[in-house]
Amino acid sequence: MPALPSFALSLRHGALSGSLASLLSAAALALCGRRETGSAFAAVNAVSHWLWGDQAARRDDATLRHTLVGYVIHHCSAIFWGVLFERYAARILDRRRVASTVAAAAGATAVACFTDYQLTPHRLQPGYEMRLSRPSLLLVYGAFGIGLAAGALWLRRR
Repeated sequence: MPALPSFALSLRHGALSGSLASLLSAAALALCGRRETGSAFAAVNAVSHWLWGDQAARRDDATLRHTLVGYVIHHCSAIFWGVLFERYAARILDRRRVASTVAAAAGATAVACFTDYQLTPHRLQPGYEMRLSRPSLLLVYGAFGIGLAAGALWLRRR
């Protein structure tokens, strides 16, 4: 069995894959939030409940306290999952096959979602589930997985 990639390489690759996952899923959060709540900021604001409690999920306006903090938490979480994805799926990703990369990203996204909602205490859950419907959450996690896959494919095609 081949060795895992170095932590430094996993961190570099995960920063890119995780950042793309963060950006795409944040765009989905904004679009779904706008459609369901009338505010493009509501779902991202809800993430800041980590620090400010559940009342953060009721904020619809853009604020540094809620929107910026919510996005930073979301982005750091995405990089965390990106690093794990790049480290533990490296053998699959290094094959440079679209189908296997997408499958690995879907698996990683499923693990992230399961962890977010089944293993994590309420205070550390993403928070956007307080503002969005389940179909929208599926879209958000789908965008996240696409970001992971796109980052991994881009890194390996350079």
